[in-house]
Amino acid sequence: MAPPKTPKFKVAAAHAAPVFMDKAATTKKVIRLIEQAASDDIKLLVFPETFIPGYPYWIECYPPLKQVGALVQYAEESVVVEPNGKDVSGIQDACRRTGVAISLGVSERIAGGHTLFNSQVIIESDGSILGVHRKLQPTYCERYVWAQGDGSTLKNWPLSLGYNLGGLACWEHTMNGARQALIQQNQHIHAGAWPALSTMAGFEPVADAQIEALMKTHALTAQVFCITASNYVDDTCLDWMKENLGEQDLVKAGGGWSAVIHPFCAYIAGPHTGAEEKLIQGEIDLSQLGGVKVWVDAAGHYQRPEILNFNFDTRPLWADEKIDKFGLKGVNAKNIKEEIEGNPE
Repeated sequence: MAPPKTPKFKVAAAHAAPVFMDKAATTKKVIRLIEQAASDDIKLLVFPETFIPGYPYWIECYPPLKQVGALVQYAEESVVVEPNGKDVSGIQDACRRTGVAISLGVSERIAGGHTLFNSQVIIESDGSILGVHRKLQPTYCERYVWAQGDGSTLKNWPLSLGYNLGGLACWEHTMNGARQALIQQNQHIHAGAWPALSTMAGFEPVADAQIEALMKTHALTAQVFCITASNYVDDTCLDWMKENLGEQDLVKAGGGWSAVIHPFCAYIAGPHTGAEEKLIQGEIDLSQLGGVKVWVDAAGHYQRPEILNFNFDTRPLWADEKIDKFGLKGVNAKNIKEEIEGNPE
């Protein structure tokens, strides 16, 4: 039975920088931000891409052979996602204590292994881990950091608030098929996780416009509320790269673009950029989806399935995805949609 819907509630994007390459310290910061969100009566908080232990900006700055030691350390600081495991139990407890649900960007490490994924961990307001989305296609030089995710994690998760939450990371949003997969599963709220692209050489004049365009595109074409969270580059990041890899001038301080966007592309909060930590917060009203869906319903009357036939493969490919480690066996794209049918009213 679907939980009762709460149409109006506050959400936020955490526009913040991690304590770079320090899993323990950044975990404490995540907990602090969750507690801060709770004090503002925020019910859903979205974190940037790979917030723990930080986005590995050095991969764009140094020759690959000089990065081996940095990549070894990055794996050590990455997060093993196991229910009540040592890496996430404190965060689960913070969600449980405060009643805040989160989408948390992490560099995820397979338990007992060395393979990493660029992931978003969905934790419910009762502290339970609903699931993990693993980025399908790491971009450019990200491919020697993270493995490819698969369709088994390309899904939405039903929140106790009564709505489906899904997410994608960075340029994964350019994969129209990935976005369509979330649309097909009746998405209501989208968590867009990003790094500070506008601080990278060559991206200064275009990155913020790219993020804005992609997030507004998904808001309108999926008819969802988009919560977009980016980090910014701070001195802990720049100093770490200098001390461990040497001088570079390709990534600078600042950046990031965070906002909360209505399905018709109006700003509910933000956009916010630059090196100022802030929870970009606003109230979303899911009852407004009815007026949007009159015009376009991508999961319903605005489809032409007899002409545009869309399918995607939900089979798990990685060994740890073939076990029910989150206690959610049978919760797949089909029955998530069945659990929360139709549009909010």
